[in-house]
Amino acid sequence: MKRLPVLLTALLLGAASAAQASDFTRLVPRAANDDTIVVKLPNQASMTLFVKNKAQLRELRQYKLDSLLVLLDGYITQAEAAGKNSKSDQVTMEFYPAKEQPGKQVPEQIRITVRNQGPGSKTKSADHVDVTLGRVFGVTVDENTDGGSDHVSVRVGTSTVSDSLRNAQRQARHEEYANRPVHSNFNIDLGVNALIKKGADANGVTPDLRPLASRYISLNWHYDIRLGDKGSVLFLRTGPELAFNNYMLDGNYQFANTNGVTTLVKPDAGRNLEKSKLSVTSVNLPLMPMLNFQDKKGHEAFRIGAGGFVGYRLGSHTKVKYEQEGSTKKDKDRGSYNLEDFQYGVQGLVGIRRFDLFVKYNLNDTFKSNRGPQAQTLSFGISLLN
Repeated sequence: MKRLPVLLTALLLGAASAAQASDFTRLVPRAANDDTIVVKLPNQASMTLFVKNKAQLRELRQYKLDSLLVLLDGYITQAEAAGKNSKSDQVTMEFYPAKEQPGKQVPEQIRITVRNQGPGSKTKSADHVDVTLGRVFGVTVDENTDGGSDHVSVRVGTSTVSDSLRNAQRQARHEEYANRPVHSNFNIDLGVNALIKKGADANGVTPDLRPLASRYISLNWHYDIRLGDKGSVLFLRTGPELAFNNYMLDGNYQFANTNGVTTLVKPDAGRNLEKSKLSVTSVNLPLMPMLNFQDKKGHEAFRIGAGGFVGYRLGSHTKVKYEQEGSTKKDKDRGSYNLEDFQYGVQGLVGIRRFDLFVKYNLNDTFKSNRGPQAQTLSFGISLLN
């Protein structure tokens, strides 16, 4: 590995000089929309540049090769030293020359990966260094210690090597996330409300809802806490939820307070209500055990959970919409409407990938006893995960 920085410097310096002479440079067609530029040097060495288009090649002009190579030589030496002292077969180090040398035309980030394959490896023993300069281009140096030839390849833009490195880093992030004792996420519940176990109010009217118009929306900041050792699929889900329940009445009724009691009444004679709803905002806290299974790549694959929740009403109001004398009128009235401030219930979910089907059932009545219609709330729908 001692020859690698010297090899890199020698080849690229020679390439920089030879690239100015057209006798040593040729353009070879590669895959669709790709070009391969092969720089042949007098000492039989070569440098290969893989480019997607001419614009990527022009990006190299912003760097002075001689200064860049001196910079790389020092960084590769540090990475090699770290590799020798590491028990791992691969060591990756990141450097930030733009911060170290402000004002100079140098890459913002340089990532160097050193791979060592020992004598016991089934493959041919080799040392490998991969250098990535920001998102612009990368340099790969292979030194075959079994008498093979040395070569340098410079890749501009996306390459097979950089893609594999990114995939490996992405996989490592997934595994690191999967092994965390606490997972945090944000999701949105979109669904509808229904009233069950309904009973008549003081006027003998039973509330009926317009199903699709009685919407349920919840913004959820969840924490999934692993129960058990690393690799356990059992979690406890909790975290604050901001929920919006809308109850859209059917049958040309509206909510009204009469002598401290909430009832359903008809509007003034001859008036037809386009919309009549009761909106309730509450904050909830779930406590739900959940099984969360992951695929081989560490992605969440399947979830199932059941538990309970508690909540508190933050605010509520009614809103009616109607036509009067050729114009649209909207009346909005804030109030408690004898709704229960505290609520509790059970809930469950079944999920695949980034989608969950959820259901929530309030065990306590929606309105206070003998102060409003008898009913309990059932909400169900789909969750969109972050």
